[in-house]
Amino acid sequence: MHNNEMPIIVGLDIGTTKIAAIAGRKNEYGKLEILGFGKASSSGVQHGQVLNIDQTIKAIQQALENCYASNPNLEIKEVYVGIAGHHIKSLQTRGDIVRQNTEEEICQLEIDQLINDQYKTYIPAGDQIIDVIAQEFTVDNFQNIPNPIGYSGVKVGANFHIITGDRNAIRNINRAVEKSGLHTKDLVLQPLASAAAVMCEHDMEAGVAIVDIGGGTSDLAVFYEGILKHTAVIPFGGENITNDIKNGLGVLKTQAEQMKVQFGSALSDEAKANAFITIPGLRGLPAKEISAKNLSHIIQARMSEILDFVSYHLKQVGLDNKMLNGGIVLTGGGAQLKHLIQLTEYATGLNARIGYPNEHLASGHIEELAKPVYATCIGLILKGYSDYEHNRKAFEKNHITLDVPEGLKKLVENNAETERRTIADRTRNKKGVKDFWGKFKDGIVDLFKEEEDVKL
Repeated sequence: MHNNEMPIIVGLDIGTTKIAAIAGRKNEYGKLEILGFGKASSSGVQHGQVLNIDQTIKAIQQALENCYASNPNLEIKEVYVGIAGHHIKSLQTRGDIVRQNTEEEICQLEIDQLINDQYKTYIPAGDQIIDVIAQEFTVDNFQNIPNPIGYSGVKVGANFHIITGDRNAIRNINRAVEKSGLHTKDLVLQPLASAAAVMCEHDMEAGVAIVDIGGGTSDLAVFYEGILKHTAVIPFGGENITNDIKNGLGVLKTQAEQMKVQFGSALSDEAKANAFITIPGLRGLPAKEISAKNLSHIIQARMSEILDFVSYHLKQVGLDNKMLNGGIVLTGGGAQLKHLIQLTEYATGLNARIGYPNEHLASGHIEELAKPVYATCIGLILKGYSDYEHNRKAFEKNHITLDVPEGLKKLVENNAETERRTIADRTRNKKGVKDFWGKFKDGIVDLFKEEEDVKL
């Protein structure tokens, strides 16, 4: 069954460790069908900022090539791009308009005008407004209105959450996208994109904090009573954990990354005291024995630091543990660390869960796409659809017929590494950690020989 009325929208997530491009279209049930998927390693981005434009262009082109390889019939011209980084700031403002035709009901155009007026807000030189998000509206004496359309009155106002970023950083992102032969349809704040992918309306009502743990930064978005209350970018992410392991245990960066992914735990109490990881020595040096306990200590220390930031920001906006009934939703690549839920609950006093982007995905897609890593990318497509459904932007009318490619339908890709990862994931989910260690013995060939001492 085709739904060719809908445009194909592409999300491009330019991250510190990877660049992903996903093309999707909503089906007749309002779920996303993924029509193309490609990713590439990124090296020109640090802390969410594009520092080396040429390297970033190469990585974007590589991700696009992989996306076209998954579906050769795709045509990608415009993309929704995620933005994060230290330079992102947010401020609260208030705006009102006095209506001309007070007898008529309030319409969308007036709301759009109110929002557009906020783009004239004074912000420091060198910054630029990325997004203006309306919070609760007021019409005359009525307050806290989520949506004022259909009301009538003389004066319409609202509180706004304005997100700004450094002009040069935005220019670099746009430049890298344009030079890759694409056009930036819109820049979207990454935590908002991730929130769109892993949450439903109920979550926002209950009050929830989304923590997106990326490679270079971790992003936070706090919702309460259906309204975005706060956004922040925390300057640490998975890269920092990897560097801490590298420096703390004296191993190579690639080894540190692999250890983190395969044996790392965010709770040192949960790590086996008698488990050791053997790392081959460099150029004739003896092999290194590293205890899983020590590895977890390092990860826990850095993760606790990220969670302290989250607690601090929640206190700042007066939404600590009594208010957020929906708790904390962890997403992004760093959310895949073992025992992270327990550590988060312990550090913040809130319930925690992992946010998977499968809430909005059509059924029958490969497991890879439902990983928290791709939450931002899928959220970008949803943001595009929100623009399309509210007529905020012009979209092409001549929609082409495309089916979901076979490669994205199967449960497991043919790629051996992915297969191994998926098996490992499944095992972990089913039988917990015991089996997980055993399963990996066969799987890791290159870097590690894992030994477990069972001497009591």
